[in-house]
Amino acid sequence: MRLFSGTSNPPLSQAICEHIGKPQGEIYTQRFSDGEIFIQVKETIRGLDAFFIQSTSSPANDNLMELLIFIDAAKRASTRNICAVIPYFGYARQDRKSAGRTPISAKLVADLISRAGATRVLTLDLHATQIQGFFDIPVDNIFAIPLFGKDIEEKNENMEDVIIVSPDVGGVVRARALAGRLHVDMAIVDKRRPAPNVAKVMNIIGDIEGKHCILIDDMVDTAGTLCGAAEALLERGATKVSAYASHGVLSGPAAQRLAESNLHELVITDSILQPQKILDTGKVRSISIAPLMGEAITRIYDARSISSLYED
Repeated sequence: MRLFSGTSNPPLSQAICEHIGKPQGEIYTQRFSDGEIFIQVKETIRGLDAFFIQSTSSPANDNLMELLIFIDAAKRASTRNICAVIPYFGYARQDRKSAGRTPISAKLVADLISRAGATRVLTLDLHATQIQGFFDIPVDNIFAIPLFGKDIEEKNENMEDVIIVSPDVGGVVRARALAGRLHVDMAIVDKRRPAPNVAKVMNIIGDIEGKHCILIDDMVDTAGTLCGAAEALLERGATKVSAYASHGVLSGPAAQRLAESNLHELVITDSILQPQKILDTGKVRSISIAPLMGEAITRIYDARSISSLYED
C-alpha cells in the first residue's frame, strides 16, 4: 500500500497517514506558467495499491484535474490498483437534468475518473447517493453520522431537549437516521428555492418549541439556507439552533452570514480545508474524519467490510 496526497487538503492527508501508520508517498507536483499541472511519482509503485487523497473542492477544476493526472501517472507506472480517496466529491449537486439543455456533470466526472484508470473510489457523504451508480467501478460512500451522533451526545447533557431538523425535504432520510441513532424527535423545514443559492423558509413541520434544534445536512455552501432556517426556528420557539454538515464548502458570503447569524455553532468535518476567514467567525468547529477514512482505506486494502464502520 502507498498513500499519496494531493494539494487540496494536506493536513487531512497527513492525519490519515498517521492513523494508518504509513508514510506519505513522495510525489512532485508542478504548475507551469499557463496553469498546466505536472505530476511525477518519485518512488516505485509497480504492482502496488495506490491511494490518492484529494478533495475536489475549491478550486474545483484544478483539484479535479490534479486527481485525474495522478491516476494517469499511476496507471502508466503499472500500479496494481488505484483508489481515488475523495473526501469531498465536487460537482455532486449536478446529478440530474434540472432543466432543458443542462448537463449531468456528476456523471461526467464519474466517467473521467473511471476512464483515467481508477479502480475504486472512496468518498464521504455524497450529495446524492445515486451517484455511486454513475461509476463503472466500485464506490464506497461512507457516512459522518456516527461522528456527529457521538459529538452531539458529548455536547448535550439533556438529550430530551434536543430535536434533529432537516433543512429541506430532501434531507429527511439523513435527519431520520441521526434522530433514530440518538432516539430523539425530528422536524422538517419547508423551504422554496426561487433561484440557485437562494432559499425562502415557508413552514416548520414538527414541534420545536423549547427545544435545542440541530440542523443536519451534507453540505453548507453560501450558508443562506442554514442561517435562514436558524432564524425561522428561533422565531418559532427554539431555544438554541446548532448545525452539523459533512462538508463545509462555505463560499461567497458564507463567512459574513455565519458571523452575523444567531446560529449557536456550525460543526463540519475536515473534508475541505477551511480558509482563515471561516475560522475567524467563531461559529465553526471541525471534527476530523481522518480515523474514519483511515480505517476505510485499511479495510479496502485488506478486503474487509466497510459497512460495519457506520452501521449500529
